[in-house]
Amino acid sequence: MSGGEGDGDGAAVEQCAMRGSCGTKGWFGKQLPCPYNGPPVQPEDDKARDLLVSLCGADFAEGPTCCTSEQVESLRDGFTQVEPLISSCPACRNNFRSFFCSFTCSPQQGTFLNITETQKSSSGETAVKDVDFFVGEQFASGFFDSCKNVQVGATNGYAMDLIGGGAKTYSEFLKFLGDEKDMGSPFQINYPSTPPLDFTVLDPTPRNCADNDLESRCTCIDCPTVCTALPYEPPQINGPTCQVGVISCLSFMLILAYSLSAVAFVFGYVLQATIRKRREKRYERMALSVDTASVLSPMLHTRGLVGAVSLPQGDANDSLGAQSTDSRRLGRGASLLDPIEASQPRQYRLNTILRRVFYRLGLATASSPFLTFSLVFMVLGLLNLGWKSFDIETDPVRLWVAPDSETKLQKEYFDEHFGPFYRPQQIFVTALSDPIDSSTDTSIRVSSQDPVLSYDRLQYWMDVESDIRALRSSPNGYSLTDVCFKPAGPEGACVIQSIGAWFGNDLSDYDEESWKVRLVQCANSPVDCLPDFQQPLGPQNVLGGVPEDNSERTSYLDAKALVVTYVVSNSLDEVELAKAIEWEQTLRAYLVDLSERIPFEAGMNIAFSTGVSLEEEISRSTNTDVRIVVLSYLAMFFYVSLTLGNGSAAREEEGVIASLCLWARNFPKLFQRSSITSSSISVDSRTTPHILPRLPRHLFVGSKFTLGLVGIGLVILSVSSSVGFFSLVDVKTTLIIAEVIPFLVLAVGVDNVFILVHELDRQNLLHGPNASAVAPGVRSPTPRRSPFESHDDSVDTASVPLYLTAEERVARTLAKMGPSILLSSVTETVAFGLGALVPMPAVRNFALYAAGSVLLNALLQVTVFVSALAIDLKRVEASRVDCFPCIRWPSRIALLDAPMNASGLGRMARFIRRHYAPFLLQPAVKGAVILTFAGFFVLSVISMQHIQLGLDQRLALPSDSYLNAYFDHLDVYLDVGPPVYFVSHDLDVTKRPGQQELCGRFTTCDDFSVANVLEAERKRVESSFISQPTASWIDDFLKWLDPAMDSCCRVRKKNPSVFCASRDSERLCQPCLFNEDPAWNITMVGLPEGEEFMRYLKQWLISPTDETCPLAGKASFGTALSLDETGVVASHFRTSHKPLRSQEDFINSMAAARHIAAKISELTGSQVFPYSLHYVFFEQYAHIVAITQEILGLGLAAVLVVIALLLGSWRTGTIVTGVVALTVVNVMGVMAVWDISLNAISLVNLVISIGIAVEFCAHVARAFMSAGSGLPVDHPTGQKERDERMWTALVDVGPSVLSGITFTKLIGMSVLALTRSKLLETYYFRMWLTLIVSGALHGLVLLPVVLSLAGGPGFAQQEADEEWMSNAIRNDFDYAPFLADDDSISSD
Repeated sequence: MSGGEGDGDGAAVEQCAMRGSCGTKGWFGKQLPCPYNGPPVQPEDDKARDLLVSLCGADFAEGPTCCTSEQVESLRDGFTQVEPLISSCPACRNNFRSFFCSFTCSPQQGTFLNITETQKSSSGETAVKDVDFFVGEQFASGFFDSCKNVQVGATNGYAMDLIGGGAKTYSEFLKFLGDEKDMGSPFQINYPSTPPLDFTVLDPTPRNCADNDLESRCTCIDCPTVCTALPYEPPQINGPTCQVGVISCLSFMLILAYSLSAVAFVFGYVLQATIRKRREKRYERMALSVDTASVLSPMLHTRGLVGAVSLPQGDANDSLGAQSTDSRRLGRGASLLDPIEASQPRQYRLNTILRRVFYRLGLATASSPFLTFSLVFMVLGLLNLGWKSFDIETDPVRLWVAPDSETKLQKEYFDEHFGPFYRPQQIFVTALSDPIDSSTDTSIRVSSQDPVLSYDRLQYWMDVESDIRALRSSPNGYSLTDVCFKPAGPEGACVIQSIGAWFGNDLSDYDEESWKVRLVQCANSPVDCLPDFQQPLGPQNVLGGVPEDNSERTSYLDAKALVVTYVVSNSLDEVELAKAIEWEQTLRAYLVDLSERIPFEAGMNIAFSTGVSLEEEISRSTNTDVRIVVLSYLAMFFYVSLTLGNGSAAREEEGVIASLCLWARNFPKLFQRSSITSSSISVDSRTTPHILPRLPRHLFVGSKFTLGLVGIGLVILSVSSSVGFFSLVDVKTTLIIAEVIPFLVLAVGVDNVFILVHELDRQNLLHGPNASAVAPGVRSPTPRRSPFESHDDSVDTASVPLYLTAEERVARTLAKMGPSILLSSVTETVAFGLGALVPMPAVRNFALYAAGSVLLNALLQVTVFVSALAIDLKRVEASRVDCFPCIRWPSRIALLDAPMNASGLGRMARFIRRHYAPFLLQPAVKGAVILTFAGFFVLSVISMQHIQLGLDQRLALPSDSYLNAYFDHLDVYLDVGPPVYFVSHDLDVTKRPGQQELCGRFTTCDDFSVANVLEAERKRVESSFISQPTASWIDDFLKWLDPAMDSCCRVRKKNPSVFCASRDSERLCQPCLFNEDPAWNITMVGLPEGEEFMRYLKQWLISPTDETCPLAGKASFGTALSLDETGVVASHFRTSHKPLRSQEDFINSMAAARHIAAKISELTGSQVFPYSLHYVFFEQYAHIVAITQEILGLGLAAVLVVIALLLGSWRTGTIVTGVVALTVVNVMGVMAVWDISLNAISLVNLVISIGIAVEFCAHVARAFMSAGSGLPVDHPTGQKERDERMWTALVDVGPSVLSGITFTKLIGMSVLALTRSKLLETYYFRMWLTLIVSGALHGLVLLPVVLSLAGGPGFAQQEADEEWMSNAIRNDFDYAPFLADDDSISSD
């Protein structure tokens, strides 16, 4: 019916459409209005008028109205429920009152209300059922705008979520207000956009939140237009700030510089070649005009001789030329035989001292091996006693965060004052899209995932939730109610975020169609579907993967996942914590079982995590992929043991296959009658048949399998002793240490073992039993004379005995290689030791264990292994079988005149000597090498700029862990970010200035208060990562004191010092600040301070948060403040980050929160810091770049100082350090290409890369420095002399470095490639493979080239020259100077 029907135009001005109450719709519910087609009526009495004016304002102070006093009281009750949510913004509050006061009481009601349908109430009266309310767009839009930004701090949400169903437009807002529902309007109110001709629209001017009128103006938090703009901050750019196109300026400059250098090099090389050709042509023309004898002058052949270091350049007389001719055939020893022209060799006193010390140490340990074993193993036994204190650190906080870390201290402060963060148990439920037996795919594609919601699945899941609520832990029988978080107190409800809460955890009241209506209703208006704990559950909390391309609200039915969260209380009390852990373990066992059966029973999958899951899964033994790691170690062990003696000098002897073939050919002769009867006829023993094959002697006697096992055993002992020692001093080990240290020490230790064994082979060649015609049993006349006691540089070969005892040969081996081992070991120990300066426990402990293991291994090698060398040498010379020394192999006749195989060099050494070194040291090749490695450097630096920070938790988990699926689902389906707390401390909030530095909803609050800044930052979510409104305890507390909220803070009328309980009668109580002067107002004047503030605050914190007073603090802020006797010690402001999808998001969110807190502290003087659960785990990334620079810088500095001091050359030390640095840069460049992030694990590997690179370089550098004659760098023949020294160094130590590190580690890495662990594959296989390849290339390719060009002057070694010269003279048929020209080689 029409409200104005039957009336004239003049009567339509004051006309009612409804008035009074005509009963309820059912037995319970709100009163329905009666249709009333008449004029407005004056209120019944003054009391009714006063109540109407107090609610609706002065406009109703006089004149008739269309409402009764009963309706006004109902209106008051409705306002009482709503206004605690919106009263902080006067514009919204007054617009809300104006809207419903006009709807209910306006005397012109009939002009904008049209009753379209009536109904019979429970009392049989006719009541309104449907009504059209014509509202003008201006008022409707202004009403919505004034309320849309009003926040409800307690829920970290908006009032619009509660009073408007989360409306985004004024049309949605009005629709929500008008829909008939239990918690809203008892009848349907429609809002047509266009009124009929007989009606007008209600369109008064709405109040604006930015108006200066105190009845309208809202604060910044609820009205963004009045906010003070924050100081401008330039955008945080993670990438380079300077760009040239798509690349950074640094990359552009490097590419440009490299390109110019490459062009210049090629141009220079072509120019030089052209000039040289012209000179040669001119020389040929000149040669035709001179005497033929001069062409044949020996001087013309000197440019290619190895002995050219002794030849003068420029003009020379014939006698010098003759000397040069003689020196040509003597090769490297020519400098000793040409004392007139040779440069005086330099001596380095430290080098001499070290050689003496190592000679004596080697002699002592070789002479008394068992005494050495006893003393050393006694010390090791004492160190290993520390295993009693052995402990593995698995707590991620203590593992990755320094004890004095700012974030760790802040976490401890938060836990101490507010209690530890809750323990969430989270489950994702999805539909079973793939066959059950299909292989697991970790990548989840939402678009291909089927919707999870159906009636049957919901019913099944509610049964599961019922089972979970009924779970009882073992053995103590704890249930969920015993351990869950209850915001309303011990008698309150548990916080369970689940879709079941929308249905009251019971689907029996809904059928296969009505459940859909209910779900959509609750998703659109969570306030109508409150769970037991009485906080609205938004769809983002319980549904995941809701399609975004569908704007219709029914798209919630197409959600891909259910998100279920059980919140368990955390505690610093061990007893309470044990309860939670026990129940969580029971829940985990239940969910593991459920995950196996739910695909068959309900066609669903679950992915879950409990409070105990992460630590349990990380600690699982399968995390290290034990079998693969052990197999990798075994492969390296057997390689070392089987190949250790293969490079030994040996006379020509058949191999195993040749021996077997010979035996097979001769075997039939056993069954033939011999036709030879005379014993005088010579018979070749090789054709004599034997029952068993005669295998080569070196296979049994020359094998060094036992010696290899000793070397490996020493590696294990050094690691074990290091663990024992550091366990004794309470340095806990970590899984990183267990996985990495053995690899590291193997790389370092095995290299030294190969070097010692290969050097001993050379000593045996020069001074062993077959070194001269002297019988092996004849002793040298000077067996104990040290070759280092004389400093006479002019020593001939006769002064050194050819045969030396086994002990002396071992001593000379250690004397020569001991300083090299010392060099590498000290460098690595110091470099690793400096890593202990890093505060991160995982890195610091690794550095300590690594330094200790490397140092112990070096000490064991120069003592125990040297003793083992002597014993093994005596075994070989006694022809005893390896591994079975009691068995003596029969000796064969040794033909002393038979030549040794290739001058005692193994196959690898011969290859380096004849092919690799001469090729590498050619001028053109040197240039190409430098150009190539410069290119590697440029590419690496460009790539380094793209290294990501972080460590995906999935990599640290076992490959079969159920948490992998959970983290995959977490990334895709969780649409809420982690909570973040901004903690304020050291601020007196009992005084007005302190309150103003925190609050945000009063006109006198500081413009840059905590609440205002957080609100302003929320508006720029992309940079602040803050997405939700802030829960400001002080604003809600002061609003709670507002006398207008007469159901909140109440005191006894007769005794205002006594607070009223919720059950106390209203006639006995009054609002707390009732009739105070000055009255409560938004300027904060007259609000409590001092002791009065604390009295009210303590009451607020224990007042229950419920429908009668949603501003009370017990549930919402019970844990937000820390109090003591004097006042508030600390308080926090709760908000949330936006959903964080990647490691970069987590890192940046922490950085943004820290920046915001620092800004608040700076602007207000209040001390503020941020806290979120993930900060403590990502804190390392705030400093890891600086830590990486620090530790690598210190390590390289240590390398420079130690190498320069021990080698006696800053030039060589600088070159070696530069090559080590280039190796590390190369590894870092590959990290970005191979998706290896920078974190503590990769930082440990970068520290290792310094040690391995030093191992590749140190031995080569020392061999280079020890092979010199001391020519200055600028000497005319200096370049050729450096080439000779480098050639010698490569031949001496190149095979050992290749066998000891490169091949050993490559074999281990090839096995590690089989791992199923992503952590091992990414951070060990990929990084170590890169490290080994890069280290080998830099140490054996780049370093020789650079040293040959610019290496420091060397130091002559007396016995080295003697040995080389002796070898060269006795085997000159096999020696050709590698730089000699073709004529000289052929003449040799």
